[in-house]
Amino acid sequence: MDSSDDKRFADPKLVINRVYTKKGDKGATQLVGGQKVPKSDRRIEAYGTVDELNAFVGVARQSAVEAAARAPASAGELDALAKTLLRVQHELFNLGSLLATLPEDVHPKQARVTDDDIAALEQDLDRANDVLPMLRSFVLPGGSRLNADLHVARTVCRRAERLLVALIEHAGEEAVDLVAVRYLNRLSDAFFVWSRYASHLESAPEVLWAPNQSASGSKT
Repeated sequence: MDSSDDKRFADPKLVINRVYTKKGDKGATQLVGGQKVPKSDRRIEAYGTVDELNAFVGVARQSAVEAAARAPASAGELDALAKTLLRVQHELFNLGSLLATLPEDVHPKQARVTDDDIAALEQDLDRANDVLPMLRSFVLPGGSRLNADLHVARTVCRRAERLLVALIEHAGEEAVDLVAVRYLNRLSDAFFVWSRYASHLESAPEVLWAPNQSASGSKT
């Protein structure tokens, strides 16, 4: 029998039986520690963007599942990518829990991202990158739906990282565990590599940046 004492993080203890509470109708919300803050607060903006990122990762995961059904030769690798993206979704929710809590209120067993999560991302990133050809230009999103979805996740991840850095600049390094910044930085790199990896698995051509394909770039 599984014991909660053996788990690194505490399991959620909540019951959601009503979606609306009307408590936020005046533009304020509460942090995990009970502090009331405006919804425009930098911390709210940071973890709200992490939540947005989680939704886009869910879209990419579904695209990976559908791509696996269309590409039997690469189904195993695409299914594995989908499972990795599901793990990332759990990690992003853990990150949101951390960001929604002031440092002094963080419980020892509260969910969070850790250096172990970063190490796992680096291993996944390196494995995918090892099978890819060297880039000779920047790439544009597209070529397949999964590629584009992963690029959207990459850009939202970068925005979440910028917002977190802005929060730290405003409130000081003690406002957030810096592992959160490292995690988002590595995750955005992973999304870039996974987008290329997806194209490789789907045998989809990469869309390379060609400056002279712009309206003003051609001499004709």
